[in-house]
Formats: sequence, structure tokens, C-alpha cells
Amino acid sequence: MDKFVKQYNIRTYECDKNSNLRILTLMNILQDMADSHATDLHLGLEFCLSQGLAWVGSNYHIKINRLPTLHETIKVTTWPAAEKKIGAIRDFVVEDEEGNQIIVASSQWILIDFNKKKPVSLREHLPFYQIIDERVLETDFVRLPELERVDCSRQFKVRFDDIDINKHVNNAVYPLWATEAVDYDFRDAHIPAEIEIAFKKECHLQETVEVKTQMTDMTSITSITSLTDGRELAKLRIHWK
Repeated sequence: MDKFVKQYNIRTYECDKNSNLRILTLMNILQDMADSHATDLHLGLEFCLSQGLAWVGSNYHIKINRLPTLHETIKVTTWPAAEKKIGAIRDFVVEDEEGNQIIVASSQWILIDFNKKKPVSLREHLPFYQIIDERVLETDFVRLPELERVDCSRQFKVRFDDIDINKHVNNAVYPLWATEAVDYDFRDAHIPAEIEIAFKKECHLQETVEVKTQMTDMTSITSITSLTDGRELAKLRIHWK
């Protein structure tokens, strides 16, 4: 099986005030690549809907050498890199126009029964597909540490546009919340160099979330919880530069 490759041109509305690609847009590009390749393999959205299934992201680990900038053309490559009983590992490489790797990422996806909200076996529910035994980022998606203190806290109301086709907050929104929940002056002068995300629970329309962050030197640890019932929705660790 071949890797899936696609080019993207970075447009004005995809950039922040410093002309860097928004983290939100980077996450959306990775999701677009995953969905497009899964569709090519006949195990994408349409297949899952027909079978009462859904792919749910459980983890991301992203390393950023630099972010693409306005009007730059990037090449993104993805492939299924490993497989567990209920978890599929998908890796990504982002290259600039000179072929330099500027971002590498690994993600873990769980196949669930949409109605029961429970994981199901991949091989028992999906058409056959091959794994490319190559990891661009050796990660086991380690358990992220608990916060020892809260240095910064923000609250956000879930908007209509935060909700995706699975009827819950899209994965790309969580790192947006986490990067907003640091001091503005720090955020303005730094970009993420490494992002680890563990998705835990679904979040829904009109919920209010609390984003609590602990800053230690150049590392932030963030816990995102729902104020509706206190459940933890996601945890992130970001190394900044």
C-alpha cells in the first residue's frame, strides 16, 4: 500500500497575527488527511456511518520544528503505521517546498459502536487494509501528569461551530483552548514545539469548560473539564519555544 500524499497552500485566514499557520488549522489538516486516506481505503466516514461505527481520536503527539507561514505550500504525508486490537496508529509528516520535515505527528484512533459508545475490534468490523510498518515518531502516548497547581484558568462556552459531524466538540478545538489558556504576552512571543493530547470524554453544545494550566519554565500542562459535571475532557502537555 502507498502512503497518502496531499499538498496544501497556506491561506490568509488560516494564519495567526504573526503569519504562522494556526494550530487549529494544523489539527484540521491532519484530520482531513486521516479522513481522506481512510475513505480511499474504504473505511472512512461513509463506510462507518453505514455500519453504525465512528472513528474517535484518543491521542496525538506532535513535534513542530517550525510552523508553515502565509502562502507557503506544504506537502503532507500519512499512513497507518501500527495497529492494536481496538486502536489504530496513524502517522504524519509535513514537509516544506525544499523537502525539509517541519512537522511530524502520530495519532491514535479508536473505532467505536456509535450507539453504544463502546470500542469494537478493528479487524472484526473493517475491510482488510495493510499497515506500513514505519513510525515517524516513536511514542507510546504516555499518561500525562496531573496538575500540581493552577497558574492560569480560562472558561469557554462551547459554540455551535465547535461541534463536528459526530455531534461533539471537534478534536482540533482542544489545543486551541489550551494555547489560549496561557499568559497572552507569553503566547505572543512563543509557539508550540511539541504537543501531546489525551482525549478523555465527549463535550457537547452549550457546555461551559474550564481550562486550567500549570506553567513550568517552557512547559504547560493543561486540564480541560466540563463545569456541567466536572468530568475531565482532555489533558495536554505543550513544550514551547
